[in-house]
Order: sequence, then structure tokens, then C-alpha cells
Amino acid sequence: MTDKNYRDLLGGLLVAAIGLFAALYGQRYEFGSLQQMGPGFFPILLGIGLLLLGGAIAAPAWRRQDKAKPIRVEWRTGALVLGSVVVFALALQTLGLVIATVAAVLLASLADRSLRWPGRLKLAAGITLLTVLIFVTGLGMIVPLWWHF
Repeated sequence: MTDKNYRDLLGGLLVAAIGLFAALYGQRYEFGSLQQMGPGFFPILLGIGLLLLGGAIAAPAWRRQDKAKPIRVEWRTGALVLGSVVVFALALQTLGLVIATVAAVLLASLADRSLRWPGRLKLAAGITLLTVLIFVTGLGMIVPLWWHF
């Protein structure tokens, strides 16, 4: 018994819906230009990108046949990834960018059971370095690097 590939179809449609929401919601803010980006610039472009990506995932899935399998939701994985975003948001202003990023990456990396602690620590160090280089050095964002009380 075959059926449409509902996993990819539903996943692609969900990504496209999130992208559509972000693009439409971002229009509430000034778009700006490439030289003078407004607050709506990033959400609109990200939303359009997600909309296109979701469509690219869903379109082939509509034609592809797959054995019907129940969709299993990985609640632990979702909770760890969402929790890492919350930890980052709560820790950024008090603990600083470096510690908040390390904590968020370590928490999110627990979702991958095949990754061991040495790999998690290397991943956290690499992402933290990239985050500081991109946002503080490259874009000149003013965020605390370390904790302050």
C-alpha cells in the first residue's frame, strides 16, 4: 500500500506557512534598503526564503509515493531545541553572548544522541566563535560578551 509522502509534504507546508507568516508580519515594519536596513528587512527576506524552501520540500513530496508510515513526533528533540532558544534569550543580557551561546548550543546538541561530549564542546566553541565574529566584529552589534551584574 502506497500513499503520498506525507512527512515531507506536511513538513514542507509547515515551513512554507511559517515563512508566509514571517514575510507578512514583517511588513508591519519599515523595510529599508541594502545600505540602510530597516527592522522589517530580515524578517521579510527570511520569510520569503522559508516560503520558497517549504515549497521546494513539499512540491516533490506531492508527486512522490511512499509506504504509509505513521508520523512520529520527537517531543524530546523539539523541547531541547526550543528550550535552547529560551535559554539563549534569557541568558543573553545577564550572562553575555559567549556564555548564552555556549549554553544554548550544548542544550540543543543533547537532541542528537549520537553526538558525544567532546563533539558537543567543539560544536559549542565553533558556533560561539562564529557568533562573536559575525555579530560583534562583522556587524558591529552592541551586545555584552560576558556577564555583568
